[in-house]
This record gives sequence, structure tokens and C-alpha cells, in this order.
Amino acid sequence: MDKVETPQKRPLAETFERVWSQALLAVSTAEDEAARTVQRVADLAGWSQEEMSRQGRLLTERLAGHRKDLEHNVEEGVKRALLTIKVPRREEIQDIEARLIRLAERIDALGQRK
Repeated sequence: MDKVETPQKRPLAETFERVWSQALLAVSTAEDEAARTVQRVADLAGWSQEEMSRQGRLLTERLAGHRKDLEHNVEEGVKRALLTIKVPRREEIQDIEARLIRLAERIDALGQRK
């Protein structure tokens, strides 16, 4: 049986893709802004190149952790949202198809009796 995409499923997938892209863009923008801020603070504080690198690494590690948490939260949110949408499993579809075939056979048999 061919996979048929329902009209509602396509916009939902597009919505999730758009939300995911916006979240990643926001994180990337925050990372860029953080890097610029570290550079400004380093200039103002008179940090050496070594100290600036150390502070940059610390900030990068924290941002990476926050990004990982954000990605996890978005993925979990998507999973929870998809659980509320009732999509039949392959076995359920195959069961319905088999029942329809049996019904068609019974109808044909009844038609031949007349």
C-alpha cells in the first residue's frame, strides 16, 4: 500500500521544521553575540590573549551545554506533540486492509448467489 500523506500532516511537518530552524538561528545568533561580547570585555579588562582564550573556552562550553539542552527540549516537545496526534500504526493499516479485502470477497460472493 502506498504511503499517502494527509493534508494536515504536511503543514505540521513544515511547522516543526520552521520552528526548529528558528530555534537554531536564535542559538547561533546568541553564540555570535557572546563571542563579540567576550572580545569587548577582553579589550576593556585588558586581558591577555591567554586569559581571553580561557574565558572564551569557558563561555563556549557553557553555550554548548545550553544549546544541547535547547535541542533536547525542542525534540522532547516535538515528541510530546506528535504523541497527541493519532497516526495509525502499519499493523493497524494492514489489519484494516485485510478486513476490507475479506468484506469485498463476501460482497462478491453474495452478488454471485443472485
